[in-house]
Amino acid sequence: MVTREEYEKLGKIILDCAFEVHKELGPGLLESIYEECLCEELKNKEVKAENQVYLPVHYKGKELNKCFRIDILVENIIAVELKSIYQIYPIDEAQLVSYMKLANIKLGYLINFNEVLLKDGIKRKLNNYYFK
Repeated sequence: MVTREEYEKLGKIILDCAFEVHKELGPGLLESIYEECLCEELKNKEVKAENQVYLPVHYKGKELNKCFRIDILVENIIAVELKSIYQIYPIDEAQLVSYMKLANIKLGYLINFNEVLLKDGIKRKLNNYYFK
């Protein structure tokens, strides 16, 4: 079982790497560029980060031919959904929470790189998990 301290440590690394990418590139680029750069930063910190992770969709016990993709899955326990949009809307947060539920992931971050101050574009989400 992953401890609260492990989640917090990884969360800090993810955010530090996101701030580094934003400092280097600034706002206004394509989401896919930020995704590649954030994965590179995480790998440089020796953190396992997979991008565009396939997430199958099951409906009434049957796997459908459609799937979702998690932008970045960190150490198989934290989902990171990236945006490069004018502002984050509730539907963007719902998307992350839905992915987390489908993948049974307890912690996720929604990061909108299209902000002058990146801290204004970060949302942290928990999926029915209480840290002990």
